[in-house]
Amino acid sequence: MTDSTNDQRSQQIENKLSAARTKLILDKPFLGTLVLRLPLQAANPAWCPTTGTDARKLYYNAEYIEELRADELQFVLAHEALHCGLSHFSRRQHRVKHRWDLACDYAINPILLAEGLKPPPGVMVLPQYEGMSAEEIYPLIDDNDMSESMDQHLYDKPDQTQEGGQDQDDNPLDDQPSKKNQSPDKPADNKDSDSNSGASKQAFDESAGGKDKPPPPLDQAEAEQLSLQWQQRLASASQQAEQSGKLSAVLKRLIEQQRQSLLPWQALLAQYLSATARDDYSYQRPSSRRGDPAIYPTLKSSQINIAIALDVSGSVSDKELNQCVAEMNALKGQLRARITLLVCDADIIEGFPMVFEPWEMVELPQQIAGGGSTDFKPVFECLNRQDQQPDALVYFTDALGTFPQYEPNYPVLWLVKGKGDVPWGQRIQFH
Repeated sequence: MTDSTNDQRSQQIENKLSAARTKLILDKPFLGTLVLRLPLQAANPAWCPTTGTDARKLYYNAEYIEELRADELQFVLAHEALHCGLSHFSRRQHRVKHRWDLACDYAINPILLAEGLKPPPGVMVLPQYEGMSAEEIYPLIDDNDMSESMDQHLYDKPDQTQEGGQDQDDNPLDDQPSKKNQSPDKPADNKDSDSNSGASKQAFDESAGGKDKPPPPLDQAEAEQLSLQWQQRLASASQQAEQSGKLSAVLKRLIEQQRQSLLPWQALLAQYLSATARDDYSYQRPSSRRGDPAIYPTLKSSQINIAIALDVSGSVSDKELNQCVAEMNALKGQLRARITLLVCDADIIEGFPMVFEPWEMVELPQQIAGGGSTDFKPVFECLNRQDQQPDALVYFTDALGTFPQYEPNYPVLWLVKGKGDVPWGQRIQFH
């Protein structure tokens, strides 16, 4: 093939990629804006049989791009961008790389299908994983599942040992397709920084960053820095899409789940309850006499009343119940909170509600009867019968039960284990 023919082919591929990206920006501005943040770079088919990302760039196999239809290419580009937008590159932690790669793909693909994008052949989709995060999907994947992910997750280091205990090669593409074609050389250092340029000529430069060798996996510092960048990009993309009226309910929920996944449930619970605390300034004259006649404002905090409801229908373990109570004990002293504790399955368990003053530790009885079906209405009916309604209710549950028809006039925080949804109130995912 002559140089002229190669140049013409490369230009056609560039035009195809640019057209797909432009179509996403117009029709799906949230996804299109994220894709725009990934400079495009051609890669060697030996280590990139399809597409991949290292959270800095989007790498592609030119022959693979040629085979895709225009609508399938939009799916592929959005898939890579969501890996970055959801910070999959910094969330693996102790997990096995291959299973984590599968969990990430299982989490992303149903979202793109719900957005109306057309997947290429062979894309992994399982209905039972719809609406679940990669962390929730991971433990459900069989240890022996040898399915292959659609793309190359180039940001992650390989596992240190295989099943037989042998050390793996220091190659970021272990567990990836087309192993037999991988280069035996170790990845060269890649010092190119992430670029925000859109369709610049450099975005398609095959020599920038090293076409023949894959980029090295991210170290911890790089992953943390890139995670912050992608959090900002995610927020900016969602704002732009919402302003244009093209942010779907599916993506709104995804963005909220992502925000929660980056913060532990304890921090989110503290954040919402702290906002409930009635801190205000008082201009009451101090009792002691001072030479200065001026009265300065002082911060005055009032006691708040918080109700905690625990679902003991059987889906939440005793260990998790005690974990929730321990966190409330850590918070209640800071908030000067009076706690009303209710335990419920289909009805309020005998012996409850129990009331604990701010200086008292909340403690559960050693034995709690329960295990029946789940009905949330008795808790709200019990609170409505009290002389004073709570300033907030924290309900720890799997959210699989019968909800009251109407939302109460006080804040409700649902601390949810699993993927159950709630009709109203603030949902916090329990990890």
